[in-house]
Amino acid sequence: MKFTTVNNITLHYTNEGITEATTLVFINSLGTDLRIWDGVVPHFSNRYRIIRYDKRGHGLSDCPPAPYAIRDHATDLAALLDQLEIPQAILVGISVGGMIALDFAATWPERVQSLVLCDTAPKIGTAVLWNERITNLRQNGMVALSDMILSRWFASSFARQNPAAYSGYANMLTRMPIAGYTGTCEAIRDADLTETTKTIAAPTLVLCGAEDMATPPALVSGLCELMPHATYQKIPNAGHLPCIEQPDIMAQHIAQFL
Repeated sequence: MKFTTVNNITLHYTNEGITEATTLVFINSLGTDLRIWDGVVPHFSNRYRIIRYDKRGHGLSDCPPAPYAIRDHATDLAALLDQLEIPQAILVGISVGGMIALDFAATWPERVQSLVLCDTAPKIGTAVLWNERITNLRQNGMVALSDMILSRWFASSFARQNPAAYSGYANMLTRMPIAGYTGTCEAIRDADLTETTKTIAAPTLVLCGAEDMATPPALVSGLCELMPHATYQKIPNAGHLPCIEQPDIMAQHIAQFL
């Protein structure tokens, strides 16, 4: 395990693959950690340098007091890449990880070679939705909402076909700090990246699970209307986290794009 301190926060990260090669940075979703990419990374580790990390409030990284902002997460990523002496990278972000990638690319365009944006959008949900979830979590804890959240992570057949994996991902979700989860909920609630997304000129691949109920395909595909060099692909038999449900198909799309 590797750790470094940036912006007065300790981040947990992995550094794999070919050190001298082009860098792929994988950015995880709300309520998860860097392990959600385990099925995707092996497809690229023999050709690229691979960086994964747990964003603030998640995994083994520090959990500073909430609230957070998307810019906080993007600045953490910039500082991590500075620590690792990586001037430019390809960013692969899913859900809020995609929002972090969008903000990073708009703020530091010279540092982004290209983007892969998965199951994300410049604005996700409403303030009412996020405030209800935040209040519910603070009053009742993660376990009370875990079934609802997991039902949005995966396609309808996932729990039935993969009961042990479903239980394991429930453990990942429910064991994370409430402050880390709700702090990032506040970041998503307060973010509208629509206008800055229009300024991003980097080549972009947009992916979405066909059964995603959290960020439906109709919402995610709209990124192609905002970004001049974006293409869209739908991933069948997957919900909000195709990197878990369909890692091989997701990796094929990314490899073809790269």
